Amino acid sequence: MSTQHRVVFPSARAFGVLVLAASLLLGSAAMADDHEAKESGDTWLPSLITETPQEGFALAVTLSQKGVGTTQPDAEVRKALRPEYAEDPDSLIAASHVIATHFQTVAAANDYWRE
Repeated sequence: MSTQHRVVFPSARAFGVLVLAASLLLGSAAMADDHEAKESGDTWLPSLITETPQEGFALAVTLSQKGVGTTQPDAEVRKALRPEYAEDPDSLIAASHVIATHFQTVAAANDYWRE
């Protein structure tokens, strides 16, 4: 007796809204930092290395925000889309998933903060 498993992928629009949610739920600090970095010529991401897991998580949030800001650079468009996902549990969970994926990358880069 075989059991079939069906994988359901979100539509491109749903995925876009989910990624957008990750950024807007957590504020626009990363966008301000990016603007300042461009003005001064600084690199906004010199390294994935962080001192602590908490700093690593903050970096994962920033990576999520940067991804959305790069995908949709118009802050007004991002703001206008917020009502579409702000109260949708699936969108909020998906936004958390994007951050978790970035956190996995940062944790691996930091050898999981082993000493």
